[in-house]
Amino acid sequence: MPDMSSAETSAPAADARTERRAKRVAKHLTAFSKQHGGNADGVVEYVGAVATRIVLVGQDGAWGDQVAPSYAVGRRAAELAGITLHDSFEGELALKVRTGPYEWKRMAGIQLGG
Repeated sequence: MPDMSSAETSAPAADARTERRAKRVAKHLTAFSKQHGGNADGVVEYVGAVATRIVLVGQDGAWGDQVAPSYAVGRRAAELAGITLHDSFEGELALKVRTGPYEWKRMAGIQLGG
């Protein structure tokens, strides 16, 4: 029986783990998409060294986010959920966001130190 190195045996296990995690995150992304008009757009961004934030914008302009344990999981989850990914949260994507009174009040509070 040939001796398999740990790198050869751990790669499929890591891929399977990433896929399981991505499927869990994708359920939340899909639910957001369905609730806000389907086919959400998003951006996957690093949150420090240990996590990734997926910022979503629905067809109705609602926005939300979901945290994934790694960039690979975040990208794969977005792919599984059918999220259209953008390189950055600028331009057309930012223009789609519809903010309400809550966001304006919160932003004003931040500016005033509250």
